[in-house]
Amino acid sequence: MSDKSIKMQAKVLKMFSTDKYELELLENKVIIKGHISGKMRIHKIRILPGDIVDVEISPHDLSNGRITYRHK
Repeated sequence: MSDKSIKMQAKVLKMFSTDKYELELLENKVIIKGHISGKMRIHKIRILPGDIVDVEISPHDLSNGRITYRHK
């Protein structure tokens, strides 16, 4: 995404497939869809429901995001 992306933290609620997730933003409790970034997919980082993750959201489409980091 561009430099204008919105970076937030979210909690993973559901896992739809290997890289599609339902996320709840921690700041305002909004539910969005998210997918794993390319680097996380390459390094096979697993994300489970309940994990706290960093999400980049495009200002053009606030309902979809990209998961960029999983907190331990």
